Amino acid sequence: MNKVILIGNLTRDPELTETANGVSICRFSLAVTRNYAGSDGERKTDFFNCVAWRGLGETVARYAHKGNKIAVSGSIELRNYEDKDGVKRTAIDIVAQDVEFLTPRQSDSGNDETGYRSGGRKPALQEFDDDGDIPF
Repeated sequence: MNKVILIGNLTRDPELTETANGVSICRFSLAVTRNYAGSDGERKTDFFNCVAWRGLGETVARYAHKGNKIAVSGSIELRNYEDKDGVKRTAIDIVAQDVEFLTPRQSDSGNDETGYRSGGRKPALQEFDDDGDIPF
């Protein structure tokens, strides 16, 4: 079984391209902080190259931005290739099968997901005049 689940922050904006056959592919990098600290007391961060194909890739490219926290579940893929100097190299990619956006979405108007302007105050509630009568 080849299954991986990562939660981290995007290190750059996702890059959406197409293959020669017109299939959408989105590449992005995810910074994942380890759950434990090293001997120096600092927590290490790992960086993973991720790939999302077709509709999922288009969705990631459209809604995710540098710094956003996302969860990625998928599989690990190893690629062997030769660099320009003829040296054999291995690349490791996370092939996304599912992506969950964990950073609250901001609309273009600056309002958060509740409809209130970010950083602003919510409107005050108006006092309700209750004379004690049941309205029905």
